[in-house]
Amino acid sequence: MIMSKKHNFGAGPCILPQEVFKQAAEAVLDYNGLSILEVSHRSADFVRDMEETRNLVKKALNVPEGYTVLFLQGGASLGFLITAMNMCRDNKRAAYIDTGAWSTKAIKEGKNAGLEIDVVGSSEDKNFNYIPKNLNLNGSYDYLHFTSNNTIFGTQFKDFPAFDGPLVCDMSSDIFSRPINVADFDLIYAGAQKNLGPAGATLYIVKEELIGKSPLSIPTYLDLNTHFKKDSMFNTPPVFSVYTSMLNLKHLIANGGVDAIAAKNRAKADLLYGEIDTNPLFEGTAAKEDRSDMNVTFTLTNEALKDEFDQMWNDAGIVGLKGHRSVGGYRASMYNALEIDSVKVLTELMQEFATKKA
Repeated sequence: MIMSKKHNFGAGPCILPQEVFKQAAEAVLDYNGLSILEVSHRSADFVRDMEETRNLVKKALNVPEGYTVLFLQGGASLGFLITAMNMCRDNKRAAYIDTGAWSTKAIKEGKNAGLEIDVVGSSEDKNFNYIPKNLNLNGSYDYLHFTSNNTIFGTQFKDFPAFDGPLVCDMSSDIFSRPINVADFDLIYAGAQKNLGPAGATLYIVKEELIGKSPLSIPTYLDLNTHFKKDSMFNTPPVFSVYTSMLNLKHLIANGGVDAIAAKNRAKADLLYGEIDTNPLFEGTAAKEDRSDMNVTFTLTNEALKDEFDQMWNDAGIVGLKGHRSVGGYRASMYNALEIDSVKVLTELMQEFATKKA
């Protein structure tokens, strides 16, 4: 059966290139005589693929010497605690920027790790619709933590904060979408399920010299040193997620890499934001200078039109457009694999709707 074309603007798990879906599906049926779902993670084939996946991350992001790449589990939700425990030093005090939802949860887990947490910047006063600019960094902090892109509120750091100390970032929803200088960071972590691969794997890129330096007594699995020593093979890794991430990274690099996909992402964002800003029936919710290229949040100027507009985009094969309850309205998530043709379907529908209501 051939599925009808859907335009997936859902916030995650991610859309992937069709070629990657097909290759992953083939491996479910035949991965060197077995299924990728049943192969031993200790087999020579998968050990090779795990190592290749880690190396592809380094290639795609130009990861410098002195950093290790790990594939673990638990998503960013466990990463909140892992990073706090591993980055803790004698001060046992850390700085966090609160841009809503995910960073708020990271702050909670930092406290659960036993650290004193200072919120050095917050946009809570305006329902997290902007990125805090003036940070209060007058303290001795073990590290500064921030979330690079907020999927719920549609904001994104365009410039990363300057900090004279270890910088930690949750990049779950925009990693591989634009160039970054990994050397600016001491630890980056990201759930795979946005731009990397299926849910299940969590990527860590960490400066090796920082591993194993925490004064805390860290449970074995939560200690990054455990996984560093075992090359991400301490326990059974998320085999299918890692394998599909490998396929996706190969596809990304073969098609121009992060630089090329960043240009495509910018074009998609410009197209949709351009429509929102010129169409009298819609308005954006995030501050213009902080708008996310990954998650575009907007509302109707007349909520009485909601049912009719919802019917239109549903009929057009658009899925995942409903906004998060914290913001309302609509959220168009445009991860790497979403083609600009899908964005054109949405913007042309918005234009048609405005014409009907003129």
